[in-house]
Amino acid sequence: HYFIQSNLRMTLPLLGAVCLLTTLTTSLQSNPPLLPLVPYPQHLDILEGSPAVIDPRRFKFTSHSNSILLQEAFGRYHKYLNLHDYVQELPATLPSLQVEVKSASEELVLETSENYTLTVTRDTALLKADTVFGAMRGLETFSQLVNTLNYTLPPVDITDYPRYKFRGLMLDTSRHYLSVGVLKHLLTAASWSKLNVFHWHIVDDPSFPLCSTEFPELCARGAFSPNHVYSQEDVLDIVLFAHRHGILVIPELDTPGHTLSWGKALPGFLTHCPGHGNIGADYGPVDPTNEGVYSVLGRLFKEVTGLFPAPFVHLGGDEVNYGCWKQNANVTAWMAAHNMTGNYDALENYYEQRVLDIMKSLNRNYIVWEEVFNHHVDITPQSIVHAWKGDWHNVLANAAKAGFRSILSSCWYLNRISYGSDWTKFYQCDPRSFNASATYEEQQLVLGGTNAMWGLYVDNTNVLSRTWPRASAPAERLWSPEYIKDVDFMAPRIEAHRCRMVARGYPAEPTFKRGYCKKEFSWRK
Repeated sequence: HYFIQSNLRMTLPLLGAVCLLTTLTTSLQSNPPLLPLVPYPQHLDILEGSPAVIDPRRFKFTSHSNSILLQEAFGRYHKYLNLHDYVQELPATLPSLQVEVKSASEELVLETSENYTLTVTRDTALLKADTVFGAMRGLETFSQLVNTLNYTLPPVDITDYPRYKFRGLMLDTSRHYLSVGVLKHLLTAASWSKLNVFHWHIVDDPSFPLCSTEFPELCARGAFSPNHVYSQEDVLDIVLFAHRHGILVIPELDTPGHTLSWGKALPGFLTHCPGHGNIGADYGPVDPTNEGVYSVLGRLFKEVTGLFPAPFVHLGGDEVNYGCWKQNANVTAWMAAHNMTGNYDALENYYEQRVLDIMKSLNRNYIVWEEVFNHHVDITPQSIVHAWKGDWHNVLANAAKAGFRSILSSCWYLNRISYGSDWTKFYQCDPRSFNASATYEEQQLVLGGTNAMWGLYVDNTNVLSRTWPRASAPAERLWSPEYIKDVDFMAPRIEAHRCRMVARGYPAEPTFKRGYCKKEFSWRK
């Protein structure tokens, strides 16, 4: 397949042997076959019989479904099959893949089924899925089975579904701007690793690129420049593009901290504290004592929920600078009048509760960074607690004991790079390993996690190669069965996946010291 010719212990000869198996039926859990699949399926059996052979130029995807999303997916995967030079060595035996979709619904939420079954024999191939999004996951698996050296596929029977419901990629577009085109490339690659959530950390201290019709000055004055903004048309474009790839877009507007860019357009919105603000500025977090703040937030969140149809909004709530509040005389006086003197946790909780009430009025659920939960804010039972600090085991355990759902990012900070194959450390982290004595019900409250690519040192020039294929390691941990966790078993597969990305036109970085891909990346002229 796409394996590099290097000093891998498990390389093309072994894979070729698997592809040509005719009589062996393998038990997945005891001895999983080495096929270039990422993420690896829940259940896979090699069937008796000869491999299938396709002619990629004439191969067809067929279905009785009228789904436009499915037809678009057929177009994408037909293109992927034809990226390599085709030299006919064997007569084609498999003319098409029949796709059956049970439900006509194209609603995408965390609970949407992504289950599918895929059976391939010498002359037939059948993909069955509950939804069009499950069919998309199966199409990716089918494409990964194709050996592009001779266009054969092993006879297999696959039953597959995600282990976790929430499998995310977080991108930060405030510290460095990412163009709409680059975001689409990142989302396309995310779908190849079966991720289903785009957590869009769209604004922060450095810039406010999201354009609002309610408050047009936010992006006019808060963005880096007029060329570094997302119009509402851009947002809708991204949301629809993600939907077509089976990805839910969840926006984050982080408050009360991380809001310096807001203050440029909203006088009185931030707390004034000369020399004690965020990043050495004269302003700190949102001023929770200013009643006008909540009117602004109500109007803005109403607008945002109209742009993003996801049932969740990420409300942030991390790293609030109490030092600025302590330096502001008006805040101090307000706290005294409300029996909060010196209790800045209570002040933060007051603010967070007001924001959560706004979201409740908009009939939206929310995700919050772990500090909101740790500070005992009265969040709703539908809330999701997002762990990001080093003590994530305790955060997830405490959230589960309190009956709250949670997700993890702590061990998947992709922006923290190190020399060598650092994907291995990401691969060894499992959200449900937070407590060996946790009950099954508590473990199920952990919904999954999110790859976090903070924008401190990435922009359009390097974010694709910095993200991929490293994000594919957590993606497999979030999709595949728990026992698929051997780094040595993943190593040749992630490099194969990387070369597959390169063949599809993406500058995914190498995972080994030396080697090559059959089709190398080159910049378009």
